[in-house]
Amino acid sequence: MDTLEQFREETRQWLLAHAPKSMCTPVRVVDDLCWGGRRAQYPADVKRWLDVMAERGWTAPTWPKQYGGGGLDKAEAKILSQEMAKLGVRAPLVGFGLTMIGPLLLQEGSEDLKRVHLPPIGRGEIRWCQGYSEPGAGSDLAGLQARAVIDGDDFVVTGQKIWTSYADKADWMFLLVRTDPNVRKQAGITFLLMDMTSPGVSVRPILLISGSSPFCETFLDNVRVPRSQVVGQVNGGWAMAKALLGHERTMIADIFKDRAPGNPLLELARRYLPASAARIADPIIRDRITQLDMDAACLDLTLKRSQDSMKAGHKPGPETSMFKYYGTETNMRRRELMLAIAGPQGLGWEGAGFDESELALTRDWLRSRGNSIEGGTSEIQLNIIAKRVLGLPD
Repeated sequence: MDTLEQFREETRQWLLAHAPKSMCTPVRVVDDLCWGGRRAQYPADVKRWLDVMAERGWTAPTWPKQYGGGGLDKAEAKILSQEMAKLGVRAPLVGFGLTMIGPLLLQEGSEDLKRVHLPPIGRGEIRWCQGYSEPGAGSDLAGLQARAVIDGDDFVVTGQKIWTSYADKADWMFLLVRTDPNVRKQAGITFLLMDMTSPGVSVRPILLISGSSPFCETFLDNVRVPRSQVVGQVNGGWAMAKALLGHERTMIADIFKDRAPGNPLLELARRYLPASAARIADPIIRDRITQLDMDAACLDLTLKRSQDSMKAGHKPGPETSMFKYYGTETNMRRRELMLAIAGPQGLGWEGAGFDESELALTRDWLRSRGNSIEGGTSEIQLNIIAKRVLGLPD
């Protein structure tokens, strides 16, 4: 038996011995996943699964061991992923720490920042949020106005961030601030790490049309952030911002994958639409389901290739805009099709006449309307693809 096959066998046996049975069930929605954090409270099996995987470094399998990772090479990490998939084991931990700020710190962070922040991320102790967008700086991110002024060993930060996903649950924020208003706007930005318990930080959830509140407004009133929490160079934050956006766009496309078991669209069609000769009678609906399945499979395979490349040490490039654009567009198409299949039963909000799954259809469709805006609009992604991937002129 060669080394990799031995690693595969040992990994399989370890997973069988340590993964709770309840963690071998499919994830239905994003909130089923373990996001970690100081204030998180999870069922015993979720916490046990997180702890045993973190102790082995397998919440971040390719990170170096000195930063709390598993130290696996590309081939070993792929085997771990494959064996977890075979057993249907859930990821022990997700979140912006693992997928966004962690990879950026590995690439660009100082040794002190890596040692302070990466191990708690791997153990699921700290939940992160992102402070990029502002009321006047969303699509034009470089136009941000939240400012930071040096005062002794600290920056004093004042301003407002908006559309801050899960800011009300996060322990730390990575944010962009203006540190020099007298230069070209991209040249006067700094990338900071901020403890959300710092005096002067306040958060207000934003109620969405779907009835949920994953987004927040975050107000910063003379918040002191140690100068030691700068990632990269002062006034060099724009390069950090772009590097992190590559990780974010890949993550967003991955989040919007349909994680339900089997073929939910087909099951939905069998429930609400007439069948003929053991298949859905409506040929247009059959065609739409098949096309969407093929598109989702293509996106999934392309994402896996990109993730393998990043695990091998390659930095994400502008091609990640394709993932963000296609992932969100595919999710919006999926929600549209589900509503079309359910017909009038997909139009409920509350009350009698609709079961829980039908009410979820309506709210999920409404939530999906924001997919083409959050994390950079579809128009911005298409511009990046045109200019930086395809090389088209302005």
